[in-house]
Amino acid sequence: MSNRNRRAQIARETLDLFEKGSYTNNKGLSVNIADQLHFSVEETLHLQPEDFKYLPLEGQMVNTTFEIHNETTLEAAYRLIHQEKQDGVAALNFASAKNPGGGFLNGSQAQEESLARASGMYLCQTAHMEMYETNRKNNSCLYSDHMLYSPKVPVIRNDEDQLLDTPYLLSIITAPAVNTGCLVQHQRMDELQKVDAVMLERTRKLLTLALSQNHSTLILGAWGCGVFRNDPVKIAGYFKSLLKDGGDFENRFQRIVFAVLDPSKNQEIFKAFESTFDFVD
Repeated sequence: MSNRNRRAQIARETLDLFEKGSYTNNKGLSVNIADQLHFSVEETLHLQPEDFKYLPLEGQMVNTTFEIHNETTLEAAYRLIHQEKQDGVAALNFASAKNPGGGFLNGSQAQEESLARASGMYLCQTAHMEMYETNRKNNSCLYSDHMLYSPKVPVIRNDEDQLLDTPYLLSIITAPAVNTGCLVQHQRMDELQKVDAVMLERTRKLLTLALSQNHSTLILGAWGCGVFRNDPVKIAGYFKSLLKDGGDFENRFQRIVFAVLDPSKNQEIFKAFESTFDFVD
């Protein structure tokens, strides 16, 4: 069986387990996930662009610590929540604008697909299709500022697609980046000139959403730097301008973790975040 077919099979198995409401772990014990999934789906919020200005931004000022790791979002989440027992963790899902879970049902592999195979995220997304329908109707590859917030999503697999003995709960913000590759391909020069402003505002909105839900720790990363072809230096720069250097969200979060998976030899994406946030001397 090809890797793609194997991933598609695991995706279907994950949905079957959530439909069943339980699974048997490696110790032979039955693990109930029905109540956790029900909560996440029922409490998932669909935020339209105009909703963000009404979100409360409360909480005390703290000294934010920044980290960067060459790891996946799932690896970061497991380390923080399961191993370090960190509270208040939320992760950014580098979402497809038009398809819940991206292409995970077909065995595709990227950050969103790995999250969808491992958790109940897809079922939270499909309960709120308005965001996807809006982006499908919109002819712009800038996409929209619509986002989904899914609290305490049960994660039942690790990054190797193995079932966990004990699931953990991860809040997820589903937000698509601008598809710069699409804009370049179709030579939409007028929209290309808007990318910086649109992405900075979208970054502001996702940080607003996270803060309004009292999340103290965020797992971020190379948002849209894969098939959407965004420049990692610019993506890192948007985050830095808001989280440091006198930005509106400076010292509003306790911990910012950049999970930047970059297996390439030159590690240009990882180094972009590393240098932007001064992790190198």
